[in-house]
Amino acid sequence: MSDERCCSGSGGILLAFLAGGLVGAGLALLYAPVSGREARERIGGMAGDLKKKADEWTGEAKQKVEGFIDEERSVIKAAYDAGREAMAKEKARFENPNPQ
Repeated sequence: MSDERCCSGSGGILLAFLAGGLVGAGLALLYAPVSGREARERIGGMAGDLKKKADEWTGEAKQKVEGFIDEERSVIKAAYDAGREAMAKEKARFENPNPQ
């Protein structure tokens, strides 16, 4: 149980690893012997790449969540239909207790 509270699975670890890598890359750019303009361009390029990857990850996560919701919706609908069918059978049985 304590493992569940500690982190949110491999996704959290991967996100922490990527964030650490980005911080390290940013610091390397700041301390690299290049002009300020070139450093800003590199950092801007990295920010653009990060935004693009984040958009891809959110798109993938959205697809997975939508797939999960569709699966759960079909399970709930099947259970609902089965319940209605059982209720109809019982209602018919009580309305007509002596079938001929």
